[in-house]
Amino acid sequence: MPTGPAVAKPLSGEERIARLPHRVRGALRRAAPALVLYATARLVGLAVAAAVASRAHRPLWITLGDSWDSKWYAGIAQHGYGTTIAGRTPGFTYNDLAFFPLYPALQRTLATLIPLHMTVAGLVVAWLSAFAAAWGIYAVGEGLHGRRTGIVLALLWGILPHAVVETMAYSESLMTALSAWSLYAVLTRRWLWAGALALLAGLTRPNAVAVAMAVLCAAGLALRRSRRDRRDWRIWASAALAPLGWLGYLSWVGSRSGGPLGYFKIQQGWGSRFDFGVSELRFLKGVFTDRDTPPHLAYYMGAAVVFAGLAALVLLVLDRPPLPVLVYSIVLVAIAIGGSKFYACKPRFLLPAFPLMLPAAIALARARPRTTAVLLPAIAVVSAAYGAYSLFYADTAP
Repeated sequence: MPTGPAVAKPLSGEERIARLPHRVRGALRRAAPALVLYATARLVGLAVAAAVASRAHRPLWITLGDSWDSKWYAGIAQHGYGTTIAGRTPGFTYNDLAFFPLYPALQRTLATLIPLHMTVAGLVVAWLSAFAAAWGIYAVGEGLHGRRTGIVLALLWGILPHAVVETMAYSESLMTALSAWSLYAVLTRRWLWAGALALLAGLTRPNAVAVAMAVLCAAGLALRRSRRDRRDWRIWASAALAPLGWLGYLSWVGSRSGGPLGYFKIQQGWGSRFDFGVSELRFLKGVFTDRDTPPHLAYYMGAAVVFAGLAALVLLVLDRPPLPVLVYSIVLVAIAIGGSKFYACKPRFLLPAFPLMLPAAIALARARPRTTAVLLPAIAVVSAAYGAYSLFYADTAP
């Protein structure tokens, strides 16, 4: 008498853990081309920066690891919070509570365990984070549109105009890594991973609230559509975990600065506030029409990236990605464009918004190999040149 197909026995928790290294190795093999291309792009950028550093008689590693925001992170890693500096502009006060804690905590931990100089530790954390981010970006791209798109997407992230930030002692790479893997976990219904990674992302940067909102959106959709999902405690736990890192740090800052809105008052001390893009429009108008505004390549590049980001968002909407991916992208764009001041840094604020590149990655993945072979290296050369300019010649932070 014929029998039905054998039903696979569900794996126990111990069996899943035992198989985890095999799954990780398999995923790493699939992602290897993307990671090799990404590493090559960033090494080319570092080589160009090293050549310019030699001509400018400035040490490359100090510039990468101990300048602009890197100094603030290193100070927090060494001494904890508590540094306040009066700004040159009346009414401005720079408080280190504006910087979220996870990146300097990892920097301090690494410097203590190995031990390393704090600058070197910051760079190591940033580089490992960038590598993890490229892998996560590839995983999201592969899951949505196939392996070739995932490879191109990871490479595009490595050759953005401000990709030099990915090799600096900044927190953007760490946020991007945690956000990308959280989105991947959402797309593959690994709910606890999604919530936990969003929690950690919320401890890296203020705009990491975007990934928490993406996870909450995904959980809400699942709970609305399926009665079975409403009984899944992991979805509820994911929704509860996702915003805790971001809300927890803001609450802690509020307890130290006199109220629940304390963090936003500290941001105002830096000149940063959310005004729905009014100051952004004013600034862009001044860049292109005001003769009293000094010409500055960083400002023109910032304006170009903002316009490109808005166009990419429109194309992403037309591509109809999963709603959590779209929510993540919209929130990042809204925060970057709606905030005041630091106009030359807007492209850096958009660096974690890698889904904006999905339409371009899809188009390049479908293009003729000759087109891709010419276009991508050309973009990489521009990225390397502008990265060196940002490090050694621009008057504003990358």
